Amino acid sequence: MTTSTVRFLADESCDFAVVRALRTAGYDVLAVSEVTCRSDDSELIAQAAQEQRILLTEDKDFGWLVFVSRADSPGVILIRFPGNARKAPAQTVRQLVQENGEALSGCFTVVQPGHIRITRKPSPENLNQPPL
Repeated sequence: MTTSTVRFLADESCDFAVVRALRTAGYDVLAVSEVTCRSDDSELIAQAAQEQRILLTEDKDFGWLVFVSRADSPGVILIRFPGNARKAPAQTVRQLVQENGEALSGCFTVVQPGHIRITRKPSPENLNQPPL
């Protein structure tokens, strides 16, 4: 049973512990590593948009795709945890999703140890919405 209508696409760089944590919490998570061994960032962001899935990644290139090239995106969660904090991302991302759910749609979210920054991507639909 899904806890929410929020769905995710995890690229190959995403720690699989994050995928497991979200699935355990009842979320629909498609992990690219389970269906292919190589993917293109532009194709992934397009797939996420087409399937209305928030992209889970550790690849900073998606910031460029979303903000500079203005790729259509239903949302991105960029996970930035150093090697010495690798046990925390799964719990942190799961808590973020449980607390914010649908509000993460259309946002670019950066998750770091002790800090989460949620930025709403400028678009005609959300220009008048208050910041998160």
